[in-house]
Amino acid sequence: QVQLVESGGGLVQPGGSLRLSCAASGSISSINTMGWYRQAPGKQRELVAVITSGGSTNYADSVKGRFTISSDNAKNTVYLEMNSLKPEDTAVYYCNAVILRVGVRIYRTYWGQGTQVTVSS
Repeated sequence: QVQLVESGGGLVQPGGSLRLSCAASGSISSINTMGWYRQAPGKQRELVAVITSGGSTNYADSVKGRFTISSDNAKNTVYLEMNSLKPEDTAVYYCNAVILRVGVRIYRTYWGQGTQVTVSS
């Protein structure tokens, strides 16, 4: 089994900052990518940022220059540093990872349970 456990969401004022963390655990052989998606009420889930095991990153245009994704491969953990937060960043943020389990031949996608981020004054 593989689990993704997120932490760090909450309520913050516009212009503020938050840091999300997501740790993957279980029978993990290799992680290809880890990333963050978000889903606002009434909207589809969208990519926020993703990082490969080699350290390459990709961001949604709406967060470029404000959010930074990073990872600690030794800890199977991904972080999302969010600065200059806006009300439109309000959403449930989901951790995502593409993982090869021990004894399995193909990579699979796993999701965390989600953490709420609310940006409001």
